[in-house]
Amino acid sequence: MNRKTTVIIALQAFLIILLFWFLVFVGKDEFETASRTDEAGFNSQTLLAANKAEDKGAATLVLSTASQQQSGIKTSPLVSTAYQASTASFASVESIDSLLELRTRYLAAIADGHVIRSSMASRQQNVKRLEWLNQDDKNVSDSAVQEAQALLHAEQAKLTASNTLAQSIHDSMQQQWGATLALWATQTEPNSPLQALTQYQSVLLKVTLPFAVSPDKKTVLHVAQIGGQAIAQASLVSDAPQADSTLQGKTYFYLAPAKNLRTNMRLSARLDSQNKASTGVIVPHEAVVWFANQAWVYQKLRSDQPGTDKFVRRLISTEVEIESPSMSGWYNTSGLAAGDELVSRGAQLLLSEELKYQITNENDD
Repeated sequence: MNRKTTVIIALQAFLIILLFWFLVFVGKDEFETASRTDEAGFNSQTLLAANKAEDKGAATLVLSTASQQQSGIKTSPLVSTAYQASTASFASVESIDSLLELRTRYLAAIADGHVIRSSMASRQQNVKRLEWLNQDDKNVSDSAVQEAQALLHAEQAKLTASNTLAQSIHDSMQQQWGATLALWATQTEPNSPLQALTQYQSVLLKVTLPFAVSPDKKTVLHVAQIGGQAIAQASLVSDAPQADSTLQGKTYFYLAPAKNLRTNMRLSARLDSQNKASTGVIVPHEAVVWFANQAWVYQKLRSDQPGTDKFVRRLISTEVEIESPSMSGWYNTSGLAAGDELVSRGAQLLLSEELKYQITNENDD
């Protein structure tokens, strides 16, 4: 191999190496662009957009219609909802056997008192007659008068004992059942609510409510199976003197229809607020993504770029959660309105792409 051939081979090798590095340099941008395109068809360089103040969001992404369809992103509009605030608690169906037993004893004591009063009236007349005869020339002896007076005093003592027993039973009723139920039970003729209880047309509920809640006759109590559907509505009777040993709070008696309720049942209870119902929207659970211990949604808005839509990540309130057969989610009264479109499928994908691009930018720096 002569010198000329060696030079030609060296030049060819140099040109090959130079061409290789040229191709690497020219194809670098295309390679990086292709590597940033994920399985859903997103191009991370075009997702994030300027976050405008009027959008009131934490971040804004812009997606083409084709990218939305390819990634399976779906949106749904929010619907206006009226919501009545309420207090959740627990209730139990009380047995009224002890109340009925106390009522029976009380009425028996009252009946004994009536019998004693009748006997006392007869003995008082007899004492007066004997005293008159004794004063009229001693037609009866002093001992006969004294005996009649002793019998009258005995009847008076019996009446006092009967009245004391009746009052003691009444006080015991109030200690266990409260003044209202004691009043119902001590009436000689049972009133309508007590008749409904004794005939199993109604049942008595004991409900424990927070100390800050003060129910009244106008507020409705809804009772349901624990973790199940609603059973009945109940009306307030009175305060309950005895607390629930398993729950902290104030206790109250409520009256409810007996149709689906049985003694000793444990129920969940929900007391309507005394405030008026408010109007807002329910953000479905499937539209919510969690980031930095806060709940976010992506709202779809019109974009200035043709063929694209922008998605703004916005913070929502999670103070009130609503569970119902028709819809469940977080109730919000501000920030979102009826008709706003939220991403109901694909929100987590949008958050992942947003965060991935932010991490990429940090690495580039």
